[in-house]
Amino acid sequence: MGSEAEENYLKETYALQLDHHQVSTSMLADRMGHSAPTVTEMVKKLADRKLVVYEPYRGITLTKAGRAVALGVIRRHRLLETFLTRTLGVPWDRVHVEAEKLEHAISEYVGGRIDEFLGHPTVDPHGSPIPGSDGSIDEPPRVRLADIAAGAWVEIVEVDDREPSLLEHLSKLRIGIGTRIRIADIEAVDGLVTVIVDGQRQVLGRTAARRIVVRNTIGESDDRA
Repeated sequence: MGSEAEENYLKETYALQLDHHQVSTSMLADRMGHSAPTVTEMVKKLADRKLVVYEPYRGITLTKAGRAVALGVIRRHRLLETFLTRTLGVPWDRVHVEAEKLEHAISEYVGGRIDEFLGHPTVDPHGSPIPGSDGSIDEPPRVRLADIAAGAWVEIVEVDDREPSLLEHLSKLRIGIGTRIRIADIEAVDGLVTVIVDGQRQVLGRTAARRIVVRNTIGESDDRA
């Protein structure tokens, strides 16, 4: 594979494709924090290498080869996050940044040894699925907390790992992967979401709620709420 930058572009394109049929250069520029001309230049380079299909004014999609590279990077990243959290106790609000520094440095072989050492985990500390060594990945439908109606019970299954401040805030609220909460209220104007956690009412902004993936637990209840 090529440079670290190329791998990062493919990885972020994959992430954006989970929520968008086609990824625009503006989306990718916002995600990467790069200028539009810089992104367009890189995308054209990746297209020349048959790693993406780029149609100006329509969007970017990964090719089979590009998807394989993206999932390889994602696999190493999420295995590293899991390893650093389980063995060194790195908190979930710091581990993403640390894994970013290492994901391009380790080989597929070392990644495989980490996977074996950890007992082949299926998700990382943020609930994100870990791709298999064969490039397979289980990506269930992503239901966002912001899209759940008031009154519903949900379980937190995944949280965006790119926002350390959000992860730190959720830790203070005692919200993590596997936490069950009830949606008490959603403000019609600003989208503030009031949830009940361990009997306590907590408020989350709409942006935060968009970065939390949940599983609806229909029929379940909790006397503490």
